[in-house]
Amino acid sequence: MMEAAHKFNSILQEVPTKLLKRIPLRLVHGVPLRETIAENWRKVEQFQARPDDLLISSYPKAGTTWMQEIVDLINNGGDLVEARRAPTHVRFPFLEMVLPPPVPSGVDALAKAPSPRVIKTHLPIQLVPKSFWEQNCKVIYIARNPKDSVVSFYFFEKIFNLQPEPGQWEQYLQNFMDGKLSWGSWYQHVRGYWDKKDTHRMLYMFYEDIKENPAREIRKVMEFLEVDLSPDVLENIVHYTSFKAMKENPMANYSTYPDALLNKRIGTFMRKGEIGDWKNHFTVSQNKAFNEDYKRKMAGTTLTFRMEK
Repeated sequence: MMEAAHKFNSILQEVPTKLLKRIPLRLVHGVPLRETIAENWRKVEQFQARPDDLLISSYPKAGTTWMQEIVDLINNGGDLVEARRAPTHVRFPFLEMVLPPPVPSGVDALAKAPSPRVIKTHLPIQLVPKSFWEQNCKVIYIARNPKDSVVSFYFFEKIFNLQPEPGQWEQYLQNFMDGKLSWGSWYQHVRGYWDKKDTHRMLYMFYEDIKENPAREIRKVMEFLEVDLSPDVLENIVHYTSFKAMKENPMANYSTYPDALLNKRIGTFMRKGEIGDWKNHFTVSQNKAFNEDYKRKMAGTTLTFRMEK
């Protein structure tokens, strides 16, 4: 795995800077995705899952990397050395990701990955390849409240040079409400998985719950993965998956990405990881309009979110 990590990162460093540019969105079955993903869609759609695959899904910036680290430490019995064998993007191929050549796409990387595979996706449930359901794969979905999600996504898109230019905050917030950002509507995303959680082998997790009581929530993941670990190991996993520990971990904080791809001069992949940071960015009028829109779009569901600690 370490050899694969070095190879991947060396290939990443070879990508011409001119290819690392903002990419427009294109609709795929009504969902806006980066144009490069859309061009590779046939391969994504025809992806062949294996019965022992684990899919970790979320809307962007909802705690995906956090859940990946939790799962990896559980699968490795809390072995920190093993969990730091390679950067996150090497340990967990991103299903629909397409980076400039010669970097392999997520689909191509997964084809060569040994089982059992842990796979990352941001796809809404209706775009998840059918083979995952045909193979009865386990799915862990992590959801985060929309206000913190949109703030985090905004600052991420500022530094990730393959995403569309985010522009001004006010318009970005409106685009989020209108479902015009990458991977589409947050509302449809979180509701889509929620509505299917009882008909698939799915564990639906909440970012805010993990922040509130990580030991309790990590235990749920252990039970879902059918792994039994001692209280001491669980305590270590809680420690090593804390925001502070992960932000300092080069195998989890994306610091190995080249600056031309992730502009670390103006921000970091792991920014704050707080609940309620949206209060520092929403105006009173924006919050009022958002609340009204949220109420309309979340009507008729039992799914609820906490916007504050």
